[in-house]
Amino acid sequence: MIRERFNYLKRVYQAYLSGEDSQLTFWHGTPEVNQEAAPDQLGQYYMPFTVKAGYAAHLDGQGIPLLDYHGAIGLQYNPIAIAQYGLGNYNLFLQTGQEEHRLKFTRTADWLLANLTNNSHGVPVWMHHFNFEYQEGLYAPWYSGLAQGQGISVLLRAYQLTRNEEYLKAAEKAFLSFQLPVREGGVIIRDENGYLWIEEYLVSPPTHVLNGFIWALWGVYDYSLLTKDRKAEDIYQAAVKTLIDNLYRYDNGYWSLYDLSLLRLRMIASPFYHRLHIVQLKVMYNLTGEEVFRKFADRWESYQERIVNRWRAFIVKMIFKVIYF
Repeated sequence: MIRERFNYLKRVYQAYLSGEDSQLTFWHGTPEVNQEAAPDQLGQYYMPFTVKAGYAAHLDGQGIPLLDYHGAIGLQYNPIAIAQYGLGNYNLFLQTGQEEHRLKFTRTADWLLANLTNNSHGVPVWMHHFNFEYQEGLYAPWYSGLAQGQGISVLLRAYQLTRNEEYLKAAEKAFLSFQLPVREGGVIIRDENGYLWIEEYLVSPPTHVLNGFIWALWGVYDYSLLTKDRKAEDIYQAAVKTLIDNLYRYDNGYWSLYDLSLLRLRMIASPFYHRLHIVQLKVMYNLTGEEVFRKFADRWESYQERIVNRWRAFIVKMIFKVIYF
């Protein structure tokens, strides 16, 4: 346990203080709303991912990014990171018309096409082939609702750009995971109140990670936009209702919560994830027009403007990391 906590603090140091590359440096940029993204068409992605599009620390021979988890895990393909890298380059291609960004995007789509594999239930998913520390631990190979959503967002845009039917077929296969509960190889949960949740991490009991839920939901939205599939629209509307009715549960009075896990000490969001939540809620307001999303985005922005809240959140987060993971 002590060694694990030391390794976590070492990774934080590598990401934030030393300038040394680690997997954390890819994730923790500055979240932004993409003002060029239209809410009613499959165009630019909803966040710009500009910095991620320029990631060059570790690329394989095909130009696909790998993240450095250090230690025994080392360099790994992460399908979520690959999707975000691709979406960032797609945005840049539409903005600039530069072939470099088009090639990076289509290579990403090709990787997702080649690496969609069936899980133990026969459901096509993108696997993570490394262990990851969350709750009791995620052991390779594992998959995620977040990866499914963002992978679909890439493939649909690749189909729209190239008209290659293979991209659309793969997106259709990946969408099956949103139609099935976790126990049947999918990524959704229906709780005791009938709410539909998309799970980033498939653990028991489910934890309802907020950022992963919303990012995955944008993939469902994209799928409904392009295919006009009624099931996708129904899933999207049900998930939006879940967010509308449950957002208050992620508000602890001075900061946002990362998830709704049942741990004795609540898992509050890091400063990065708190900012990400705000951006995601602004996008949700743009997509739906539902005032509740703007209301909580404004409230959580006001929380981070108070230095006492920022320090309180930082201290509680560090205590959580020492006690749990």
